[in-house]
Parts: sequence; structure tokens; C-alpha cells
Amino acid sequence: MRRRVLVATLSALTVAVLLLGVPLTVLAAQIVRADHLKDLQARADTAGRALEVRFDREENIEERVLRSYLGTAPGAPEYISVRLPTGEELSAGEKPAQAYSASRVTESGVVVIMHASRWEVYGEMARAVALVIALGVAAVIAGVWMARWQANRLAAPLVYLAASAEQLGSGQVRLKLRRSGVEEIDMVADELARSADRMAARLATERQFASDASHQLRTPLTALTMRLEEIAALTTDDEVRAEAEASLEQVERLVGVVDELLGRSRSSAGSGTQVVELAEVFEQQREEWEPAFAKAKRALRFGEVDEEVFATPGALAQVLATLIENSLVHGGGTTYVSARASGTSQTVVIEVRDEGPGVPEELAPRIFERSVTSGKGTGIGLALARDLVAADGGRLELSQRAPAAFSVFLQSVPPMVDPDSVVAHGRTAKARRGRGAPGRKD
Repeated sequence: MRRRVLVATLSALTVAVLLLGVPLTVLAAQIVRADHLKDLQARADTAGRALEVRFDREENIEERVLRSYLGTAPGAPEYISVRLPTGEELSAGEKPAQAYSASRVTESGVVVIMHASRWEVYGEMARAVALVIALGVAAVIAGVWMARWQANRLAAPLVYLAASAEQLGSGQVRLKLRRSGVEEIDMVADELARSADRMAARLATERQFASDASHQLRTPLTALTMRLEEIAALTTDDEVRAEAEASLEQVERLVGVVDELLGRSRSSAGSGTQVVELAEVFEQQREEWEPAFAKAKRALRFGEVDEEVFATPGALAQVLATLIENSLVHGGGTTYVSARASGTSQTVVIEVRDEGPGVPEELAPRIFERSVTSGKGTGIGLALARDLVAADGGRLELSQRAPAAFSVFLQSVPPMVDPDSVVAHGRTAKARRGRGAPGRKD
């Protein structure tokens, strides 16, 4: 949009400058030429009257008298010739090769002819044209500045709306929207704010229902678990014990599902993407994993980064922890963690790669499926990491099979957006490593 507004404004300005500047340039040149010719004629008339008086008084007309009518200013006469009624001809100065001339014949028959250099007049005309062109250039520069200001004034609120919509789609329902002064854009912002309020109310209702349902289910499931454990402990029948243990496994699985549902409900109550500085996340991961890599006699390298992305701090830290641990367990050589901007789509790519053998070819297409593992992990690590990235509006990909390289694509902060005016900066949370940390499924 900014480019279209800028191009439209500059096109209109260029047409206006051409329509006014070309005729004005021609007019300025003609006015300068006419003024010089008028001045030359006036000088010839003045010289003719003065020389006529001298002739009538029979005074001697010397060359110094004639030189007094010449000048050194641009466009002034450089040569004068006089023919008296007696036939005598007098002159002073040097006659230009290319000249404008003006003459005066007095009543006494004195003929005065003055010559001025055409090139001097052309120089004055060129200076006038240059002044007009300079004014046109100044007008274009001022127009470019005004066009950029107007384009930014119209585009900046739309970028804020896009960033706010990204937050809304990622679960951040408490938007900070400010008035732009453009009526139509403010109408969209108001509707977006109302939609966020309605979504917040619906999410709160759903979270409350999930929490209540989970709490209601935990009590009978706990009682059922205790009863099955008691049956398995007291019975002497092997078949009954086997059935009790099988039932207990099913109940424990159901308890796990309920716990996961309750955990999601609690975590989603405070969820939402924030502006996260990747440098802080990288530093936290460096402190967390360098000792483990040093113990394994491997190197962990982090690239320099100054990008900011929209993400959930804890989720992003957990994703990087999963990828780094995968590299530690299944990779080889040096592990590199870096980030870079991707094209013009306002996307930042975080890449975790190593120098190991990579992902087996038969597992690569299914690397993000649950329960797909090489036997060294639970098979849910990358699936969970992919879901966490997707919840923030990004994506996780296996960008290279051998050596293994995983890429996390996240939305970056647009350059014209003040993050504090859209969302608050988040505090990056340290990911926990240890029990339950999933491994790479290769």
C-alpha cells in the first residue's frame, strides 16, 4: 500500500511539474530575452539623444564619450557605432561575432547602433531556466517527503492491525490498539477489539468448563484407581489380578488424559504470544545446555542474533530445548543454533543443525508423527514441539535430512511497529530438561 500511495502521489506531482514547469521555463527564457532587448534599445535611445545634443553644439565626440555608453554587466552593449550627418563614422568597443543590435536615428540625422553579445543574453536565459528547474526539483523533493509521510501515515495503522490480528490468531486476546486518525482504519480496529473481547469471553468459558470437568473426573478416577490396586493386591487368582492390572493401566491412561486436559486449561489461561528477544532465549539455552555438551565432549555454538519474534516465551524455549537435546542425543559433531530473516515476508528462521549422520531416510517423512521413534525416545518430542510452534502461528520443518537441520519459522516484528504499542515484551522462560524431555524421533 505504501508503494502504491507513493507512486500515485509522485505520478501526480510529476505531471503537475511538467505541465507547469515546461511552459514556465519557456516563458522565463522569453522574458529574460525581451528584457535585455528592451534595455539595449533604451541605451541606444539615451545615447542617441545625448550625442545629438553634442552634435548640435558642435562639440567634439571622442571615443571615451562613446565608451561611457557601454557596460560590463551580462547583456550590456559591448560595441557602439555612430554615423553623423556629415558622413563621419565613429565607434568604440569590440563588436561581438554573434550579437543583438538596437538602433536610434535622431531628428538631426545622428544614427546610433549598439551591439550586445547573444551569448551573454543566452547565459542570462540559462540562469533563469536553471532557477525554474531548481524550483521544480525542490517541489519534487518536497512532494516525495510529503508522499512518504502520507504513505506511512496510512500504512502504519494497517501494519499495527496486521500485528494485532496475528496476536489474536495466536491466542493473545488482550490487544492494545490505538487510534490512527483515519476513520476507516479506526472502524476496523474497533471491530477487531470487539472480536477480541468476544473471543476472550468464549475462551474463558471453554477453559472454565474444561477445568471444572477435569476436577470432577479426577475424584472418581482416583477412587477407581485405589479400588483396582486393592483388588490386585488382595486377590490370589492370577487371572483376576491380570484383569485388575489391565484395568488399572486403562484408568491410569485416562487419568493422564484428564491431567493433560487440566494442564492445557491452566496454561491457556495465561497463554498468548508476546514479543520475544531471541538473544535472551539463546543465552538461556546456552547456559542450560553447554555443560551437557561439554560432558559429551561436543561443542554447542550460538550465532549472533538481534531479531525479535512473536512467540510464547516458555513454548519457544521448550521447542529449542527439544531440538538441542535431540541433537545431543542423536546427532554428532558441533551443534549450531542460529537465526536469520527470511526474505521480505517478515519471517525469522531459527535453525538447529549438527554434523551427525542425520535422520534415517525411512523416518524422515514421518518425523513429526506421534509414536514414531528410533527406539531412543518416547516419540512425542517433535510432535509436541511442532504443535507449540503452530500455536504461535509458526511452523517447524525438517529442512535437511543429513546432516539433520530443523528450522523454526516465526513471525518477526515489522520494522515500523513499536512492539510496546502492540504487545508487551515477554520474559523468556527457561525450559526444563530432564525427566520427560522428549528425544528426536529418528
